[in-house]
Amino acid sequence: MINFKKRLLFNVYYFVSWIVYFVFLRLFFLLYHIDKTKELGLFTVIKTFLYGLQLDIAFTAYLSIIPFLLMILSVYINSKKIGTIIKWYSSILLVFINLLLLIDAGLYQSWGVRLDTSILPYLNTPELMVASVSSFQLISGILFWVLLSVICIKIFKNIINKKIKKVRVSHWIQIPAFLLLTASLIIPIRGGFQTIPVNQSNVYFSNQMFANHAAINFTWNFFNTLTHKIDGKNPYKYFDDEVAQKIINKNRTKLLTANTDSILNTPKPNVILIFWEGLTAKVVGSLEGEPTVTQNLNKLSEEGILFTNFYANGDRTDKGIPAILSGYYPPPIKRIMRMPHKTRSLPMLPQKMIDLGYKTSFYYGGDLNFGNMNTYLRNAGITNFVDGNEFDKEDWNSKWGAHDHVLMSRLSKDLEGEQQTPFFKIALTLSSHEPYQFPDEYKFGKDNEDNKFRSSHVYTDKTIGKFIESAKKQPWYKNTLIVIMADHGHSSPQHEGPFNAPIRFKIPMLWLGGAVHKPGSKIDNFSSQVDFPYTLLNLLKANNSDFTFSKNIFNTSDHQYVHYLFNKGFGTITKNGAYIYDYVSKKAILEKGKETIKLDSLGKAISQNAFQDFMDRK
Repeated sequence: MINFKKRLLFNVYYFVSWIVYFVFLRLFFLLYHIDKTKELGLFTVIKTFLYGLQLDIAFTAYLSIIPFLLMILSVYINSKKIGTIIKWYSSILLVFINLLLLIDAGLYQSWGVRLDTSILPYLNTPELMVASVSSFQLISGILFWVLLSVICIKIFKNIINKKIKKVRVSHWIQIPAFLLLTASLIIPIRGGFQTIPVNQSNVYFSNQMFANHAAINFTWNFFNTLTHKIDGKNPYKYFDDEVAQKIINKNRTKLLTANTDSILNTPKPNVILIFWEGLTAKVVGSLEGEPTVTQNLNKLSEEGILFTNFYANGDRTDKGIPAILSGYYPPPIKRIMRMPHKTRSLPMLPQKMIDLGYKTSFYYGGDLNFGNMNTYLRNAGITNFVDGNEFDKEDWNSKWGAHDHVLMSRLSKDLEGEQQTPFFKIALTLSSHEPYQFPDEYKFGKDNEDNKFRSSHVYTDKTIGKFIESAKKQPWYKNTLIVIMADHGHSSPQHEGPFNAPIRFKIPMLWLGGAVHKPGSKIDNFSSQVDFPYTLLNLLKANNSDFTFSKNIFNTSDHQYVHYLFNKGFGTITKNGAYIYDYVSKKAILEKGKETIKLDSLGKAISQNAFQDFMDRK
């Protein structure tokens, strides 16, 4: 009986140790994001621990299965040997989970989501994934990881040694009891005896989304998304397919034609499309953002057509490019650009331009293999590329590729003098990507990530300003449309309201060049990246019917809408309202204005329709 008690106590202590460990990890998360934690209040912070305990216990039960089974063997085998195996098992888990802890903290800062399988595609290019952090962050992170792992392993070893040394070989009669105990772990794994097992929504207790996210056990979340893959059913199905399509058609059909004066003064202009990495309206003075960051863009806004209510459809480059070039909504949990078998069937703006007689080129200072960009662009028909391999390594920042001024200088040089026209050239910048390394002064300092972010955009702004000044001197400029557009929105600088509020996705788009008919004008219509290819092809009098998610940006109707997606939900906005929906809690994060009911149904219909289209592509 004494041996039974000691064996049972070992299991209890081991189980509780993991729960305490996960409580500590939640505390770490709250302290790491202390600015957001301060907004919660003490009572809400306490509730993150209380609600989060459900998932902590559930994942602890998973981790305890092997040690519990090993303890059954201790009935016959010396407990010291069993203890050694359990210590190795626990140590490996602790090292791995502590690594995930640091990834989760950084991921949340950039993406606003806890760790899940969305990180896995980036493991194909680990060197580029690491490129998002500075050398200091990388070194300090590794040191913290090692130190934390050593401390945790030591604590666990002490607990295991202290409790297992008291366990002795015993009678086989204990085996059925401990088999039953191990089998009973299914109860905490399921979260109790209820019909539906515990899931993420069980810990969503607050209207403050950060509190809900803090309550999540990130290890449980990661492995849950890993094991619950899409099984052929659309997880975003809210209506019958016909009903969803009718809702979309009712809103979209009347927005397919322009009702403004002519935008271009030439039927077939050259087109230069500049994707500005991570530029947000929050730092663009001409869009009522901070006035001193993009001073060149602010001036240029007076010379072209400025779109004052333009939005990104996603939050990453590999979401933004298919949105801009294919008019395709980014799937919330997948990256279509990484799936050549699906992208082959997408409508492609570059191919349409080739069919119209345009020469196409793509300029990027980094590795085109990142995010499978190379395959997507080649599927799009582009054959002429300038990438990081074209530039000397001394012209690179330490992480991503050639500095923006080097890239844009190369584009400018390639465009000197008379050109074979018409041409369609695309350039993607990179210097304003984390960790914000560039060869210029940091105007706003380096004291925090937001200021480094601002400073990087000052540098890119100077670079693009110089490119435009050079372009104005070229003979082709008078017949050219230059479009400056961010590839996605950004969480920096911090903004008020929900993390995925519309302001995060609001971005600049500016049309410049001699081909613009009415320079110095503003377009206040609500539109987004997916509308761009349809609109451009409409202006070129080309077939755009296969861009089935797009609308005409130059339709001035008050019914214009924008739909954007993020990892765990969507936002749908119009002139008269905004609606943000969370897929996990199945609740609205934000309801604003008088059209929330309409935006609810429209947003759900688009989400359903777009993901079904994604699933159906082979």
